[in-house]
Amino acid sequence: MSGGSDDSSPASGRASFSSLSDLKDLELSSESGCLSIVVLGASGDLAKKKTFPALFHLFQQGFLQSGEVHIFGYARSNISDDGLRERIRGYLKGASDEHISQFLQLIKYVSGSYNSGEGFESLNNAILENETSKNNKPGSSRRLFYLALPPSVYPSVCKMIRSYCMNPSSHSGWTRVIVEKPFGKDLDSAEELSSQLGQLFNEQQLYRIDHYLGKELVQNLLVLRFANRLFLPLWNRDNIANVQIVFREDFGTEGRGGYFDQYGIIRDIIQNHLLQVFCLVAMEKPVSLKPEHIRDEKVKVLQSVTPIKHDEVVLGQYDGYKDDSTVPDDSNTPTFASLVLRVNNERWEGVPFILKAGKALNNRKAEIRVQFKDAPGDIFKCKKQGRNEFVIRLQPSEAMYMKLTVKKPGLEMATEQSELDLSYGLRYQDVKIPEAYERLILDTIRGDQQHFVRRDELKAAWEIFTPLLHDIDDGKLKALPYKPGTRGPPEADELSKRMGYVQTHGYVWIPPTLSKF
Repeated sequence: MSGGSDDSSPASGRASFSSLSDLKDLELSSESGCLSIVVLGASGDLAKKKTFPALFHLFQQGFLQSGEVHIFGYARSNISDDGLRERIRGYLKGASDEHISQFLQLIKYVSGSYNSGEGFESLNNAILENETSKNNKPGSSRRLFYLALPPSVYPSVCKMIRSYCMNPSSHSGWTRVIVEKPFGKDLDSAEELSSQLGQLFNEQQLYRIDHYLGKELVQNLLVLRFANRLFLPLWNRDNIANVQIVFREDFGTEGRGGYFDQYGIIRDIIQNHLLQVFCLVAMEKPVSLKPEHIRDEKVKVLQSVTPIKHDEVVLGQYDGYKDDSTVPDDSNTPTFASLVLRVNNERWEGVPFILKAGKALNNRKAEIRVQFKDAPGDIFKCKKQGRNEFVIRLQPSEAMYMKLTVKKPGLEMATEQSELDLSYGLRYQDVKIPEAYERLILDTIRGDQQHFVRRDELKAAWEIFTPLLHDIDDGKLKALPYKPGTRGPPEADELSKRMGYVQTHGYVWIPPTLSKF
């Protein structure tokens, strides 16, 4: 077994790299030497649609240099280097054919199984050959393995990496592994997976990726909360009535019914993506922007969440879901869920956090909606028009806007709902917002773990949801039917109302466009 140099021991301590706002900060991009990026599962959809395009965009922007980097695809499919390149080519957009071809020439393909040493020996030999020919700094090499694979093969693949493909002990540099969700199906399976990977790699080497943490406006949350005096005195139970974190899709499972039925909307979306957003909305101010300080605060707020109550959960399943031949006729798997998290601490006691996600709904969006309490002394008699809300639209049409009551233009003293609006498409017209996978792969290369899930954080997340999930699996909570193209089960709106959410009627936020000016 080849051992790594500076971070090969699973018993090593935590990383303590600084978080940076400047993409080309010297502290985390000063490493040199050969960089080998290995995409395992290279012929799959995730690799073709997300991983390779993200690498291509980093290449376009100069973060991956052809003189230092080489990319390896590894899968069971028996194809050639050119065969993989042609599979990828159609997903690479926004550049000339010449530039795309330059990137594709960096990619080599190795075929092999995920549980036998022969294929991984061939992979290691290909990496070594590249390190020997391209290494500008003798004795230095960096190896990044991206597991675009189902979690069931993580343990065997990681054993193979550990046994055959680690950065040689004679070289400086590092070996890092990115693993995709889902990280288990409940607390026990997640802990078992964490234990298996933890025997092979330490936390400095493992990067549990949740692409929501790479989204522009999710990354903006800490800046908004802790760099603006405006929000500091308002962000608490004295002023906030409730918080909604919402994910909506206007399509169903579309051929993925069999896979989706194993997990459901809570495991697929709420327990990871929405819970990560919840952490950033609810956590306390970290000591610094060092990754471990931020992740410490996320763990603290997760540990402050009280058990989820059954009467604060609404589940739904859209009509037609079970028409998919791969879905059992008696499936109780929810395609919609609305549930309430409560935080037992000084800042948030009494404030419901409503996490809501669903498929086959009436629109597509992901947003955070912070609703403030009513203004005392309603001298304008405008309370019925709605409350102040701070809305952060994560996708599509990235924006943040504050919903306010203002005087309606005219001779009368009449009021209406309007907004202060920062729409990114208008304000940052000449700025390309990076894709989430671009950011997170670059963070991994730099060794910045701020936007990745730590093991104790993963455990705390599963501790919140496992009892509820087991009750759903045992049939103790039933999914209510709802029609595709609607808001979901009406009971979900009733739950939000019971939690104190006041819906504004007659006001619709419309993203501004240049044509208006």
